[in-house]
Amino acid sequence: MHAQVVSTTRLTPGMVRIVLGGEGLAGFTMPDSTDAYVNLALRPDGAPYDEVFDPRVVRDEHPKDVWPLRRRYTVRAWDAARGLLTLDFVVHGDRGAAGPWAARAQPGDVLVLEGPGAGYRPDPEADWHLLVGDESALPAIAASLEVLPRGARAVVRLVCDSVAHQLPLATDADLDLLWVHRDRPDALLDAVRSVDWPEGRVHAFVHGEADEIRAVRAHLLGERGLTRQQMSCSPYWRHDMDDEAWRRVKKDFVAAMEADAP
Repeated sequence: MHAQVVSTTRLTPGMVRIVLGGEGLAGFTMPDSTDAYVNLALRPDGAPYDEVFDPRVVRDEHPKDVWPLRRRYTVRAWDAARGLLTLDFVVHGDRGAAGPWAARAQPGDVLVLEGPGAGYRPDPEADWHLLVGDESALPAIAASLEVLPRGARAVVRLVCDSVAHQLPLATDADLDLLWVHRDRPDALLDAVRSVDWPEGRVHAFVHGEADEIRAVRAHLLGERGLTRQQMSCSPYWRHDMDDEAWRRVKKDFVAAMEADAP
């Protein structure tokens, strides 16, 4: 599957929105999930194959050093009527692969992708919802808030670099929102610790930078008494590693994270 860039928008100093369309998205069907994702295949500069390609064929026919770089991104929105797919990319200068691609993308550029896959959706039977993360989790958190009905309760704690990186969030739910900034190491953990804990069963979504998420997860399981079944949790990236280095160690990190909390 492939798509063409329709438009690009700089949402914040560190986030770019890409809207994709075209006949290559025919057959795209959005699952019933607010953190649905697509797997991108980013063609390296100068690769000896066309911009529209089958990743499996490339792996079979070309050496590893020209294989596409694979990245997973949350679907921010899918407009089935217009055939438009919206993805939001965190950009850290020239660091990584997908962010720099998004920063320089122009209408007409081609993006090869696979999916979508599905994950979390707010449990309608929960008494309230806790959503915790950073810029990388914003697409899923924003999409989740948009499906919560009037009368639902959502507590959202978000961390980013500064007020310039904050985005407005829309919801019909009763929203308790706090942004904190990375001016101290445990800003996100402290924000979660200070939540005035509502009564009833919570359904939690905790995604973002690896060390921040690991600390929040341990707090929720060990001190707040949540079960693993009450929480969707995933470390998307790590502050001291580029994308490829993180991909190499993520499996071991997740295993250690699973072992360090009850």
